[in-house]
Amino acid sequence: MHNNLEVGTAQNCSIGTVAKNNMALLVTAFLIFTGTLCAQQKLDSLQSIWLNKALPDSARADALHDYINEGPFNSAPDSALILANELYRFTKEINYATATVDALDLKGYVLFRSGSYPEALAAYNEGLSLAETIGYKTGAADILLKTGYIYHDNEDAINALKNYERSLKISQEIGDSEGVSAIYNEFGSIYFVRGDHDKALDYYFKGIAINKEYGNETANSSQYTNIGNVYLDTEEYTKALEYYQKALAIDEKKQDKLSIAASLSGMGIVFYNQGDTEQALDYLERSLAIAKSIHDLQGSTSYLLSISDIYLDQENYQKAIQLCTESLSYAKIVGDLGGQEYSCECLYEASRALGKTSQALSYYEEMIAISDSIQSEETAIKLQQMEFSKKVAEDSLIQIEKDTAVRLQHEIEVQQKDKNRNIAIAGALICLILAIGFFIRWRYIKKSRAVIEKEKNRSESLLLNILPAEIAEELKEKGEAAARDFDLVSILFTDFKGFTEKSAELSAGELIGEINNCFKAFDHICEKYGIEKIKTIGDAYMAAGGLPIPSDDAVHNTVLAALEMQAYMTQRFIEKESTDGFTFKMRLGIHTGPVVAGIVGVKKFQYDIWGDTVNTASRMESSGAVGQVNISQDTYELIKDNPLFTCTHRGKINAKGKGEVDMWFVEKLIDV
Repeated sequence: MHNNLEVGTAQNCSIGTVAKNNMALLVTAFLIFTGTLCAQQKLDSLQSIWLNKALPDSARADALHDYINEGPFNSAPDSALILANELYRFTKEINYATATVDALDLKGYVLFRSGSYPEALAAYNEGLSLAETIGYKTGAADILLKTGYIYHDNEDAINALKNYERSLKISQEIGDSEGVSAIYNEFGSIYFVRGDHDKALDYYFKGIAINKEYGNETANSSQYTNIGNVYLDTEEYTKALEYYQKALAIDEKKQDKLSIAASLSGMGIVFYNQGDTEQALDYLERSLAIAKSIHDLQGSTSYLLSISDIYLDQENYQKAIQLCTESLSYAKIVGDLGGQEYSCECLYEASRALGKTSQALSYYEEMIAISDSIQSEETAIKLQQMEFSKKVAEDSLIQIEKDTAVRLQHEIEVQQKDKNRNIAIAGALICLILAIGFFIRWRYIKKSRAVIEKEKNRSESLLLNILPAEIAEELKEKGEAAARDFDLVSILFTDFKGFTEKSAELSAGELIGEINNCFKAFDHICEKYGIEKIKTIGDAYMAAGGLPIPSDDAVHNTVLAALEMQAYMTQRFIEKESTDGFTFKMRLGIHTGPVVAGIVGVKKFQYDIWGDTVNTASRMESSGAVGQVNISQDTYELIKDNPLFTCTHRGKINAKGKGEVDMWFVEKLIDV
């Protein structure tokens, strides 16, 4: 917001640069204390302006905005939200439209930092609509940038990029260097998440250079923190500490508690990785205290988990349980699935180590359920973005560089005006920039074709991994796939015996690793026999023969696949037993009958099947025996004349919810 007031502050209230050596610690503490006093003086001045009804309403509104931004925003988010709502009401009442946009921008950011994403997005959408209506480009650019933060935090890189690019375009149009730098910082974060450290650093340093050029070093705090994160990730700990300390010096001058906590946390993790546990705990606990003081639940979750890792390493399992129970509660409040998953893993490991088997199992099951939700969410996001990503693949590679060239040209023109550079030099520079722009455009257009083709292939591969080929094709062509009735489908269920007991004895990594090995083998067997994998549910595996394309030999092939799965598990058990390893024994059941099949959900696509046939197949598995393939009477009737199989009648077996039903064990009579 452009402040209409000149707020007076004492000349001796500026904070000096934080010294880099230990002898400067006392001076640093004094400067921070002085800065705190000056900050309070400024807040008192702003508050008095807001409360003075004799002053112009616009001046009072601007003062309240700055008061919130520089005071409760960083230290008391609940109060900041109340005051932001009051600012919104007041600016609407006095018809001060740009200030209303800024109030919604501020309100949205307070909500975002507290993890209230839907409410934040609603505030941003209202603010953006008003900003575009009144032509307030500065407000629109800032709201688009912060809307990108929400999508970025929720791992939706495509929609984050879309908002960042719109913000970048406006910022370049109005010559907002700080806005351009902030967007470069976000581009860097996207590349960092993707593991492209060099590209991430390139964007971070570009942003820093812009801020330094315009004398705005205080805006470089987040870039310094992010650079520290990159070097932490690449295990360059000296560099990581250097940049965290740079960020911390700026954050302490600004009294930005959220950012101070982030910098301290990064430094704590560096010390932990260097083996300095005492120092690590000190910094991480300071981060946690700050996060709690400003009700930053997202940050609190992260810091609690980092601290719990240290206590797990020290085998202080009781303390780890205390911390991870707290982190789990925070993660659930803000809807952080990743935080919930890590918290449950911590609680599982600590409970298992303390011999609390039932609690360990409960946390393990919750962890698996959350992991499944995360995978479903990721799949849903990728499917929704499939078509849009083709266009963005080109835009994000070409348009960003094109806009960068335009921005550079614009800056040169501004410098020409400000510094009276002669026309010949300016013209030569502009021509050079245009030449660079054309070259960049040609290079990226060429590069983007390969990227787009790769993205298309990746998207189609993803679709085929979760949907049958015929259903995937229908979905691509029509945008939907209708549910269908199938008269004769063979449903196969597997389940591992002793899974619950093993889960209490083994680490999560060992357990999931073995399940994954078995399920990968089952996937290959299903592919071999043309059987459609439907889904996995914990340690259970479900597949079906005879859909989405009915086949005369579907029952035959489903039984062959089942026998091969049992043979694989039997052989694997023998091999593991001889090497003191572990795997599972398995039950397997098949039933054949009619089902309905189709895509479940609007956001989280999943191909699934329904009907009593599915329930009966599940009962065949649970009523079966280890190492055997148990089939129903209906399935038996369809294969009894097949010379490949021999069947043994088990008689009538009581099945839950079905009463007594005929069951058969089937074996392969001859090799095929």
